[in-house]
Amino acid sequence: MRALKIAATGMSAQQMRVEVISNNLANMNTTAYDARRAEFADLHYQQMTRAGTINGADGTVVPTGVQIGLGVRPAAVSVVLSQGSLSQTGGDLDLAIEGRGYLEVTLPSGRPAYTRDGALKRSAEGLIVTSDGYAVAPDITIPDDARSISVNAQGEVYGYFADQVQPELLGQFSLASFSNEKGLEAKGSNLFLETAASGPAFVAAPGENGLGTFRQGYLESSSVDAVREVTELIEAQRGYELNAKVITAADQMLGATTKVR
Repeated sequence: MRALKIAATGMSAQQMRVEVISNNLANMNTTAYDARRAEFADLHYQQMTRAGTINGADGTVVPTGVQIGLGVRPAAVSVVLSQGSLSQTGGDLDLAIEGRGYLEVTLPSGRPAYTRDGALKRSAEGLIVTSDGYAVAPDITIPDDARSISVNAQGEVYGYFADQVQPELLGQFSLASFSNEKGLEAKGSNLFLETAASGPAFVAAPGENGLGTFRQGYLESSSVDAVREVTELIEAQRGYELNAKVITAADQMLGATTKVR
């Protein structure tokens, strides 16, 4: 009986949906995290009678036919791109991106990665790095004798020194954008990798070519809506239960046909 296998694909789909929702809720406090959404598509159809088939010698055409669907399959887990709210931290190296764009970081392998997590740190050598110690491109080093630093909206980093009245420009952060941001590969640790689907990175100064700007002393919060996620969790649970009932009903029907009296 096809109903057993069809309902099994439905249960598997709802289970995957719950897994995506649970990951969203687990990351509701992750800096600059964008919620994910599970998307599904129906499986191919068994054509019992094709639409448009000639039904008789008089040339009558079957208007609809008989097409039996064989279930559902995962189509994508799509990123819901949205600007998270900004939380004030007061940290000199806490940078929130207002608008489009990603910070570029350099992995130990030399490969570039991209992030919106602006909770930056200072290494022992004074280099500005991520929380995992990856250098932010372009490399900007803060001298040991700098009393403080400031970062303006265009990403320019200024250092203030005891023996200087005017601040000294230490460097400028750039931002990267992509033709298809949803095509980026999530690596974990708030990092993304470029793929063939995302297209190459377009790097420019903040505020140019539609890119966003920086706000020092703030961090971007997760865009996860807890109320919406819990609502979808209930829907997924109900969908799973309904598919389970289909399996139970199909099993009872099979039992009735094979019961020996």
